[in-house]
Amino acid sequence: MNDPIILSIETSCDETAVCILQGKNKILSNIVLSQIDIHKVFGGVVPEIAARKHIKFLNNITKEAVKEAKIELKDINAIAVTKGPGLVGALLIGLNFAKALSLNLNIPLIGVNHLMGHIYANFLSSPDLKPPFVTLLVSGGHTMILDTKDYMDFEIVGQTKDDAAGEAFDKVARMLELGYPGGPIIDKLAKVGKKIYKFPKPLFNKGYDFSFSGLKTSVLYFKKDNPEAKIEDIAASFQESLVSTLIHKTVKYAKINNRKKIVIAGGVAANSTLREKLNDYKEFDIYLPEMKYCTDNAAMIARAGYEKYIRNDFSDFDLDAIPNLALKEL
Repeated sequence: MNDPIILSIETSCDETAVCILQGKNKILSNIVLSQIDIHKVFGGVVPEIAARKHIKFLNNITKEAVKEAKIELKDINAIAVTKGPGLVGALLIGLNFAKALSLNLNIPLIGVNHLMGHIYANFLSSPDLKPPFVTLLVSGGHTMILDTKDYMDFEIVGQTKDDAAGEAFDKVARMLELGYPGGPIIDKLAKVGKKIYKFPKPLFNKGYDFSFSGLKTSVLYFKKDNPEAKIEDIAASFQESLVSTLIHKTVKYAKINNRKKIVIAGGVAANSTLREKLNDYKEFDIYLPEMKYCTDNAAMIARAGYEKYIRNDFSDFDLDAIPNLALKEL
């Protein structure tokens, strides 16, 4: 049997993305069209605008992906598409487009959990990676520690009780009038700032759950009470508090449960402080996705889709968008 060719579609938020993957790891094409410049003027993603842009661009970049892959539509074995979580309007654009392709080509449709996709981005960057391992999944909408016991077996052992890490970055950046998206801006400022302010680390020594709303509020009041403080120092101190909390809880779980591998996934995996600090833990094998696979992309959806394809785990045409899809709903 030849390696299957999977075309994948990702439209969960404000990236319109299409990838064509052959087998486990051979990417024939991978196109991501970002809408950041469109949404930054609003300080965040506007769902209706995001959906309209997906409608405008999805067909063209699909054609471009097929052309770049040097294949024909008839060569594709399955269509993988993000079913959730995400913005319902944006998800529906990708889902309906995927259904039309699947029906027209008479090939299987594979609904993919966006969170599972983020985890599987690491299998693209590290083809030799095998479970079990501990996963720290950190993005704009989710922050959780997972015990990844097998390829399709994820146990959530801790998650945020309020703001996700990426959400906290965006909100703090807004407080500091830095713009959107907040993560890259704060990360850049933190490189030249000093970690001289002691912001709280909520739940630091309590279990594996996270809470970042108190940290965010602490930054707000600090800025009001200390208008002379340098923005770069506030950014560096805030980032230090958040990142050290993420790492502390993840490493603690890995040590107690004798896991030797730690995998980082999601948009915040691009954070330079997080990546650098993890290098200090020589007792673990640390896996980080390539920068291009940290933020939303269709390659990660294709790789997760491949895992479902080889298990004949296909979707019916009544597949619907699930904005609040949980990880356990693979």
